[in-house]
Amino acid sequence: MLKGFSVFLLWGITINSTTAQIERMEPPFWWANMQMDTLQLLCYGKNLAQWQPRIEGEVLVEVKRVQNPNYLFLTLNLTSQAPGNITIEFYKKNAPTFRKNFQIKERTPNPTQSFDSSDVIYLLMPDRFANGNPENDAILEMREKAQRELPGGRHGGDLKGIIDHLDYLEALGVTALWSTPLCEDNQPKGTYHGYAQTDVYRIDPRFGTNEEYKQLADALHQRGMKLIMDYVTNHWGTQHWMLQDLPDPQWIHQFQKYTQTNHRKEIFSDLYAADVDREEMTSGWFVPTMVDLNQSHPLFLQYLKQNALWWIEFAGVDGFRIDTYPYNDPEPMVSWIEAIKKEYPHFNIVGEAWVESSIHSAYWQKDSPLATIQGFNSQLPAVMDFSLFNALTKTFSENNAYWESGTTRIYKSLQNDFLYAEVNNLLIFTENHDTKRINHRYPEFKDYQRMLTVLLTLRGIPQLLYGSEIGMKGGTSQSHPDIRRDFPGGWPADQQNAFLHNTRTSLQQRYFDFTQKLLHWRKNKPAIHFGKTLHFYPQSDLYVYFRYTEKETVMVIVNNHKEDQWLNTNRYVEGIKHFTKGKEVLTDTLIDFESPINIPAKTAYLLELF
Repeated sequence: MLKGFSVFLLWGITINSTTAQIERMEPPFWWANMQMDTLQLLCYGKNLAQWQPRIEGEVLVEVKRVQNPNYLFLTLNLTSQAPGNITIEFYKKNAPTFRKNFQIKERTPNPTQSFDSSDVIYLLMPDRFANGNPENDAILEMREKAQRELPGGRHGGDLKGIIDHLDYLEALGVTALWSTPLCEDNQPKGTYHGYAQTDVYRIDPRFGTNEEYKQLADALHQRGMKLIMDYVTNHWGTQHWMLQDLPDPQWIHQFQKYTQTNHRKEIFSDLYAADVDREEMTSGWFVPTMVDLNQSHPLFLQYLKQNALWWIEFAGVDGFRIDTYPYNDPEPMVSWIEAIKKEYPHFNIVGEAWVESSIHSAYWQKDSPLATIQGFNSQLPAVMDFSLFNALTKTFSENNAYWESGTTRIYKSLQNDFLYAEVNNLLIFTENHDTKRINHRYPEFKDYQRMLTVLLTLRGIPQLLYGSEIGMKGGTSQSHPDIRRDFPGGWPADQQNAFLHNTRTSLQQRYFDFTQKLLHWRKNKPAIHFGKTLHFYPQSDLYVYFRYTEKETVMVIVNNHKEDQWLNTNRYVEGIKHFTKGKEVLTDTLIDFESPINIPAKTAYLLELF
């Protein structure tokens, strides 16, 4: 049902013309021997629908016309198509024929490795990380120019800035990089975050070029690291080129007057939810500058599938993080994921489902027993664990004043793991680009030590936020720009460079050294990556858990209390088993299990048992 949208009605009207020129073809090229060998080619130009396309052989299967006469959708059969150019002729009575070539490339071995719980992900915002090429700060065709003095403006960080500092990330010990969106965002303002994309086949020129994005992926792969693309399926910016001249009105969700989503993300697992509420959740706009996309439109869904595959094949992307996942139409997204997994069976995709409860979070993971009851399977391999996020961000500011506070929060969150189909494929974190920084919540270094030790030893895939490894803070004003501060040293004019050892402050170095040691230790610990978990309920805010395989056991002791405590090992023999000693990783000291262990206040011990 078409919903006329009188305020933001996005629809193009054209006049007849005897000439035509193709302004866009998307995808811009494709590859031979892909699993998806039937391609939907979008062709756009003034009154293009008046023309009839023709291709030699049996390549052209179908021509689809939509309400807008400026579009043609060509279905191409590429089953036996060799690399080279496909020539498309466009003809019309009483008009000269014109031609357009579409390139089919030869596939090269795809280096995609995907990511899993053996990785540690480093999240950065490219605009706020490092400015490697000041010449692209202001691009004539782009509405917003760099104004670093504005907290919410563009600051000039780019792809070259990231590439220039990959040695830093490798030395730190992270194994995967998640960048917030890099595709063109040509809105009038607030474009630095990239979530209001205006061209999904083009890297924003203020960040660099498509080739530079591929160079980033290649450079990471050469270091044994991985690249995760932040992919947005739910919305585009209002200035997206296609929204200026929609193929048809149902390409997006429209209402008689502006209607915002109700953000009731738990509504899909709600047995009593009203249809009108469900519709408002998935069809309402995220914000007035972000148009809500209709994934149920068959032509648009195919467009999204092809765009995702195009970036994976072109750049060698190793995984996707999907923004605002529950806001999409659920069933079409199943088809979208299946198309990706058919082409790349081991490709990992993590969805952002910002819900408080493990119940509603688990609903969105593939093979969820909860969703299966309702006859739904998202096929989404991984989800972000917001329940554990809430526990971790509250735990270390409490001293077990109540029986459910302090480390008991972590304990109780993990008790819900039976709800998940795959606990190792949960993204775990204490902060991201939308939350207060952990060093704002916990300004004391000892709190960071406890928090990071726990984060890096629990089940799942840990994610860090850029700059936390040097003690960066943000969140005082509770605004996004305050959280998303510039990394010191990423700009030539910066007074201090925290990328370099000899120019960090002593406190920055202390944070860096601790983070680096834990990250490099974690790299070679299968018990942490894929091992089982055994934990004991906290007593006096003393929490003990084990990660173990048949070959190794790691014991984590967290004293969250304000006073020193003695740990009696007799209670924990189920985890300690036959081991008699442990090496404390953080201090390189030996612990003898024959006597009670003194655990200092506000301290975490990380023991390798032997």
